[in-house]
Amino acid sequence: MPTPPQQSTGRVYLVGAGPGDPGLITLRGVECLRRADVVFYDYLVNPQILRHVPPQAERVCLGRHGRDRIMPQSEINARMVAEARSGRTVVRLKGGDPAIFGRAAEEVEALRAEGISYEIVPGITAALAAGSHAGIPVTHRDFASAVALVTGHQQEDESAPELDYAALAAFPGTLVFYMGITTAGVWCRELIAAGRSADTPAAIVRRCTWPDQETICCTLQSVADEVEKRRLRPPAIVIVGQVTQVAVESWFEQRPLFGQTVLVTRPSEQGLELADRLHELGAAALLQPAIAIDEPDDWVPVDVALARLKEFDWLVFSSANGVRYLMDRLLSHHGDVRKLENTRLAAIGPRTAETLANYSLKADLTPPEKFRAEGLAAELVSQAAGRQFLLARASRGRELLAEALTAAGAQVTQVVTYNSRDVETADPEIAAALEAREIDWITVTSSAIARSIVNLFGEKLRKARLASISPVTSATLRELGYPPAAEAASYTTDGLVEAILSAQP
Repeated sequence: MPTPPQQSTGRVYLVGAGPGDPGLITLRGVECLRRADVVFYDYLVNPQILRHVPPQAERVCLGRHGRDRIMPQSEINARMVAEARSGRTVVRLKGGDPAIFGRAAEEVEALRAEGISYEIVPGITAALAAGSHAGIPVTHRDFASAVALVTGHQQEDESAPELDYAALAAFPGTLVFYMGITTAGVWCRELIAAGRSADTPAAIVRRCTWPDQETICCTLQSVADEVEKRRLRPPAIVIVGQVTQVAVESWFEQRPLFGQTVLVTRPSEQGLELADRLHELGAAALLQPAIAIDEPDDWVPVDVALARLKEFDWLVFSSANGVRYLMDRLLSHHGDVRKLENTRLAAIGPRTAETLANYSLKADLTPPEKFRAEGLAAELVSQAAGRQFLLARASRGRELLAEALTAAGAQVTQVVTYNSRDVETADPEIAAALEAREIDWITVTSSAIARSIVNLFGEKLRKARLASISPVTSATLRELGYPPAAEAASYTTDGLVEAILSAQP
């Protein structure tokens, strides 16, 4: 009999990550990831799902075919047990659903044998996702009232039960083969030999719900030929049955940026929002921060300025980061927003104003268009004479705003509320993708980022198109010898996305 679970040990969550799209993991799955101390994940898991894991948690990839050592199941089981025994919360993150060809039964057996508490969190499996994302309903009132999920890759152990091809050939519904790409010639031949018509409609759906999803309609007899001709590799499922004849145009594959890969170079704290927007439009968004944002080296000048807040007529923010760092410092060390009761607030653009709103503050002034220092200066200089301005800024950047206000008769105090520094080393996989021309666009949202990506990638940048957020950023890119292929008309990330959309053929 298994030992009863011990309360002093950790807990293991077997979580389904879904078929690929990071938005298709369940809310419960996200909850488990947020409490994890260590995450063991398959190569089929979209890396963006790992954003839900705490920064301090350990992440362990279990290996990628052709790249890394694949961790055997016995070792996975042993490591999960050991981590739980040490009191840690463990998430075993699997592509699709843990209980559908995910070897969950073996892992549960190992956990139960050691008295480890566990929970299984279901995920969306590829067969079900295909109906929504590839336009192939696996059930249909006229053609299929039943679905069989079949593995195309069986154990080599002689004791393992063999597939009953006669039963599958006679099955009155849809067959969905998982892990059957490399063995397609075998199982297709066996199905036909068992009586299934060689002309049975079929469809190969590769990387279902990923931005490079591919759907190939064929027949049972031609599945293996299509795999060989197109050199298809896993992950893919093969759907066999009349339902593939009623496939409709996939909304997923019709999105305007479907098939495009965009590299987002904004700091980690901001890059996800842009990546999500690109993903909604069909693109694969890769994250490679070109600059990193953190606290200033010295808070004293900020603290001195905050202690004098009542003396300033205007507090001016030229970025959302400036808002976050200054307001968090104000709230943690200097009281609350009532300190700003006599100070008017200016924001360089709508995103900066939105960040102020997160602190229940409304910007008194935001330039109506062209959201850059020139626009903000033009709005403020008419009321600058004799007034005191506090400018919250980064550790580097243009002096235009301070110079314009000073020239107009203002008294200007600048404080560095956050550091902006270059990332010095690129992710090797990102660099390799750029070298292989697998990246279509690179977003450039500031002059600092422009300079940093040139240092990170150099001549490799010519293998993709650059999208610039503003004329100032474009001018920097040209000075560096890398002119942009697109420039935002509105100097925001939404404008940047629109520029990429407008540049599509």
